[in-house]
Amino acid sequence: MLVSERTSLTEEIERLVEQYGKDRSSLLPILQAVERKYRYVPDFAMQEIALQLDIHPVEVYSVVTFYSFLHSKPRGRNIVRLCRTIICDISGKENVESAITRELGISFGETTPDKKITLEYTNCLGMCDQGPAMMVNDRVFTRLTPEKAVEILNEIK
Repeated sequence: MLVSERTSLTEEIERLVEQYGKDRSSLLPILQAVERKYRYVPDFAMQEIALQLDIHPVEVYSVVTFYSFLHSKPRGRNIVRLCRTIICDISGKENVESAITRELGISFGETTPDKKITLEYTNCLGMCDQGPAMMVNDRVFTRLTPEKAVEILNEIK
């Protein structure tokens, strides 16, 4: 991270602390704001938030790594989540999963080199009657076939 980026991030965190307050209860909303903007919480941001809230950096890190909606590593512009429930397994998730990883050239838990797509598993999308299911950002796709999944990926590439 460049010095100018650090300065900008420090100023942004100062504004967030001003908006949410210096209490420990402000930690989560501040982290969520940083996550929204950067799609992850950089190490420098965790250090700066700890400094601003007068808490230990380990506490900030533990919150980031505890919640599934916060991330400590950069992610892609598009997040693709594949449901991995037993129902989706029975409905053909394994073939969809293979098609997705083959098409993108990455495994689940990774991000494409161009930072366009991050692959993740999710434990349930609530679409058990329409599996296999996948969510791209906030949009859910159901009754997936390998071909349909590849088409969806090609639309967001």
